[in-house]
Amino acid sequence: MTDAPRYYAPTGGLPPQTQLLTDRAMFTEAYAVIPKGTMSDIVTSFLPFWEDTRLWVIARPMSGFAETFSHYIMEVAPGGGSARPETEAGAEGVLFVVEGRIALSLDGASHALEPGGYAYLPPDGPWTLRNEGDVPARFHWIRKAYQAVEGLAAPEAFVTSERAVAPTPMPGTDGRWATTRFVDPADLRHDMHVNLVTFQPGAVIPFAETHVMEHGLYVLEGKAVYRLNQDWVEVEAGDYLWLRAFCPQACYAGGPGPFRYLLYKDVNRHMPLGRP
Repeated sequence: MTDAPRYYAPTGGLPPQTQLLTDRAMFTEAYAVIPKGTMSDIVTSFLPFWEDTRLWVIARPMSGFAETFSHYIMEVAPGGGSARPETEAGAEGVLFVVEGRIALSLDGASHALEPGGYAYLPPDGPWTLRNEGDVPARFHWIRKAYQAVEGLAAPEAFVTSERAVAPTPMPGTDGRWATTRFVDPADLRHDMHVNLVTFQPGAVIPFAETHVMEHGLYVLEGKAVYRLNQDWVEVEAGDYLWLRAFCPQACYAGGPGPFRYLLYKDVNRHMPLGRP
């Protein structure tokens, strides 16, 4: 990549009293759309052992919504952070920085992550985080209960960035639809992938994808029309989509610039079978 990456991040605030209640928010059995305008000051949350930090929770495990993961947008003020960020045993995570700079200590090693920085946090691995800059740091934190498999080791921690990973074009698209994969798809130790997907103006998903993977999709840049189940929905930078497993999906990127999103999906595990 030659140009510096650009990522949308919420900054909070409240709409004026003169604003009409017209929005694109939708919550259905098959999908949800959480527009950027809903991420105001009054819907922020706080976490134990995090200082000078607030967050928007945009997905959480619950009946009829995200089943396999949670997704936070974190906002850490200068000097803020945590020496005990994760309190749930067995939780793995991914951090993706969109604004500011964070100092991440991971398995005893120190890393400085700027916009486009990516970190994989293995289950029960020690890590701490601090904003040592003079502006707020904003980053995505995606968490999942790791599904261990006997005889298969858990993945190790690693840190990289979007600039360090070449996008993989989808076959037959002349590079107009590409995926930046931070984890090797053949590495079965991983039970989730968090990727970046980029569509150039006019690019499409030309069929209704219908698959077992659950999706969380945060739009980082641009705009598009997304097909969700039986509906066409306009989306833009700052919007969040949740797609249930097997929800049909397709996309048309209308331009004028690239359409890009951060994508979560669960992978590489047997389907749990119910027992009487």
